[in-house]
Amino acid sequence: MLWGLFAASIPVIIHLLNRRRHRTVKWAAMQFLLKATRESRGKKRLRHILILTCRALGIAALVTAAALPVVSSFLGLGAGKPDLIVLVFDRSASMEGNPASGSIPRRELGLQRVVSALSEMDGSRVVLMDSASGTPQDLPSPGVIAELSATAATDTAADLPGLLNATAEFLAATPAKAEVWVVSDLQASNWSPDDDRWTSIQAAFSNLSQPPQLRILALGGDDAANQSIRILASRRSGDRLLLDLEVTRSGDATNPLNLQVTTQLNGASNTDPMTIDGQQFRFQKSLVLGDEDESGFGWVSIPGDGNLRDNVAYFAYGPARPLKSLVVSPGGESADYLMLAAAPDPSGIQTVERIDAAAFPSTDQSGIASIFWAAPLPEGPSAVELTRFLENGGHVVFFPPLADSESSFLEINWSPITRAAQEQFFILDSWDRKDGLLRDGIDGTPLSGERLRAIQRRIPVGEASILSRWDDAEPFMVRRVIGRGTAWFVGSTPDYKWSNLGDADVLLPIVQRALAAGAERFDSGFLAELGSPEAGGELTQSRERLDAYVTNTNADPEFVAGVYRLDDRTIALNRPAEEDLSGVLGSEALDRILEGTRYSLFEDTSSSARESISRGVWRSFLIAMLFFLLAEALLCLPKRQPPTFHATPGAASPTAR
Repeated sequence: MLWGLFAASIPVIIHLLNRRRHRTVKWAAMQFLLKATRESRGKKRLRHILILTCRALGIAALVTAAALPVVSSFLGLGAGKPDLIVLVFDRSASMEGNPASGSIPRRELGLQRVVSALSEMDGSRVVLMDSASGTPQDLPSPGVIAELSATAATDTAADLPGLLNATAEFLAATPAKAEVWVVSDLQASNWSPDDDRWTSIQAAFSNLSQPPQLRILALGGDDAANQSIRILASRRSGDRLLLDLEVTRSGDATNPLNLQVTTQLNGASNTDPMTIDGQQFRFQKSLVLGDEDESGFGWVSIPGDGNLRDNVAYFAYGPARPLKSLVVSPGGESADYLMLAAAPDPSGIQTVERIDAAAFPSTDQSGIASIFWAAPLPEGPSAVELTRFLENGGHVVFFPPLADSESSFLEINWSPITRAAQEQFFILDSWDRKDGLLRDGIDGTPLSGERLRAIQRRIPVGEASILSRWDDAEPFMVRRVIGRGTAWFVGSTPDYKWSNLGDADVLLPIVQRALAAGAERFDSGFLAELGSPEAGGELTQSRERLDAYVTNTNADPEFVAGVYRLDDRTIALNRPAEEDLSGVLGSEALDRILEGTRYSLFEDTSSSARESISRGVWRSFLIAMLFFLLAEALLCLPKRQPPTFHATPGAASPTAR
């Protein structure tokens, strides 16, 4: 463009040089004539200025048209094209949601917008960085982008910090005049605005030899009405498979919703009507398994709506196995109540064994789901073994010993025994109703925690998450996550000299939920989320789709939910839980995480596939050039002279010449 401006100034330079050729010499005899023609000289000067202006503007319009400018609310008015465009494309499950005013998923809308914009960028190298694979690949032409498996629908989540960090590394290895285009629905869970990596991303882009222009195409707008279903937990209990399910509604949830829930188990389908109240609805479904069904799979689905990729959840199961637990206690009333809560029906699949604390290091822990420790906190070899049990996914619930002890475990210890005042009690006052062992039931029924009374207690002291408190604000239950497992500390013990914890109101849910949580690691080989380590995905694995649910995508199987046989195991893979979250990243958060980068945001709320985010304007500049040149030609036409008449002697009339 700088050379174009120089070219446009050439007529002006020539004009100034031409004026220097003629020096003015005043001549008295000509002053009268100059005075007579002064008025016509002013008009000539204006005419010359107009001619000069048209010439300069004509050249400027020609140069601008040759640069193929693009006008766009996404691209702005670009005078040139970048050498490299890195397209960061979000194809997470949430991108399959439809806008409220349309029926085309946001992923497809984004592809159409990108194809439209790239059509004006002929000659630029385009590299695709999709959210599922996270690997850069060159695009041969914009027209094929919608046909690639790398842009097809998936059931995965998107890691935008990781994608932009990989983009910065790619640009560092490929120096060029570049732009980064990000196409996303700005789902907050995918952008992770509180992630520490954003600081390094800002520095990485700023330190590039040629910092790129970062353009974000946000496919926002209101969502179409949508419901999603997911499996929270799956476990086999004898001849039954128990599924904990959750249905989430978006938008207005003030009115009840009638929904048809279809369950498919080993090829047999069953549909049940259900009424959904509120934004979230949790329930448990019990499926009867045949005697010959040692293993199997299926899915639970709801009718199609605003997002077809969150209408199904898959499950798989294996042979039934006993649910074993271990009580570590010197015996007595506390041990009896704990064993009764761990195995209410001795003839069932739940079994429990009691041992002394000294025998724990030599105990076989394989197959044990949870441990209930009502003895002094472990030290030495016992602490080492118990830590290994926790790291492998086991759950341990600690109850205070009946006598004072000063031992500690995981940097947590028990306070000295405190007793309530005469004829008074410590009363459980508050607890987390959404998380932990005291949470509400799957159907929303709360525990009767307010019935818990204690005469004696010991407070867990140390760094841990507090989940419930006594009426004097002291902790009753705390949690510490270790590896894949969890350690729970309860501030009283099921002994009536201490409290009424032995009643079924609180103790039974605590023990049974700890058992179920500890047993999940035995069933983890049958249920996983896409993108997790348990989901596999190694190229060396043989992957075979077992279910027949129609997914309508040509994406690679490792990015699509379903039931698969991976080598010699069967596993149900579902979309990540964060894809059902509805939070959207705001402009203030975007400013914060991209501070210091050259970024611009275009929020596309249109639901039409015909609309384009850019258009070339070079034709307009060519037309303008023709107009200026034509105007110059008209101004350069010589002035028409009127005919002159001369009298001829002897003629009857004058003759015109």
